[in-house]
Amino acid sequence: MTPAELSRQLREGGGRFLGARRRMAGLTLAASASMGLISLYQLGAIKALPDLPFDLFDANKVDASDEAYAYFATPDGVLGLANYAATLTLIAAGGRDRAAAQPWLPLALAAKVALDAVAAGKLTVDQWTKHRAFCIWCLLAAGATFANLPLALPEARAALRALRGQSATIG
Repeated sequence: MTPAELSRQLREGGGRFLGARRRMAGLTLAASASMGLISLYQLGAIKALPDLPFDLFDANKVDASDEAYAYFATPDGVLGLANYAATLTLIAAGGRDRAAAQPWLPLALAAKVALDAVAAGKLTVDQWTKHRAFCIWCLLAAGATFANLPLALPEARAALRALRGQSATIG
């Protein structure tokens, strides 16, 4: 496929899975926006995160905690941005028929999104158990992450069917 064909397919094309991929891209970019805001706070570019006026919510407490700076000597909002960039890359890679032509792409995406959902669930539980507070921006990112999983699965199933068909013709 030429770059021009890929451009046309991704921007204008239809097909079984492009709509879901576009929705996943929107959700991933929404999660990235949350991580961007958190990153600005964690890097000192803004002094406080906007929050909901309920006792359950304290984004500043959660995002300034030791746990938020515990990996790679880097704020976790920045790591979250890198993570969502990788997810977005897997969403965008390949053309309309990638489940058949490049089945590893939808399979890698489904595995990535599943791992992201597990991590988002753990981090959500950790917010409450460790801080007795939630970060609304983290919850928005987690919600977007969870919403991506059912969108990724149909294309992954088609990729598995394509791989089984290829192995049947090879063997």
